[in-house]
Amino acid sequence: MQEYKLKRGYTADPERIHECLKETFPGEVRKEGDRFVTSYGVLSSLSVWVEGKNMAVDTVSDTSLTDDELILDSNKRFRDFLYKATGYTAKERLKQAKKEVSK
Repeated sequence: MQEYKLKRGYTADPERIHECLKETFPGEVRKEGDRFVTSYGVLSSLSVWVEGKNMAVDTVSDTSLTDDELILDSNKRFRDFLYKATGYTAKERLKQAKKEVSK
């Protein structure tokens, strides 16, 4: 499980995050309790929920798949989703994670 801070102006509204999931990942996005769950490509399960002012994400990957294009597409879509939902680029998220570790 990984928690992500949301950029100023990005609300921790579950419906907004649900819309980001639907835009990024084709297929069904189910609601299970307070979590949104979907799967795509090598991501056999992707769960997203709001914890306080942060967004929490839990992923399960299917390591038996070896198609490079499918792996790259799944990773790109996941990064695109994180950008749409949090407002932070991959570089900015890495910088924040390093800052959290050094505390």
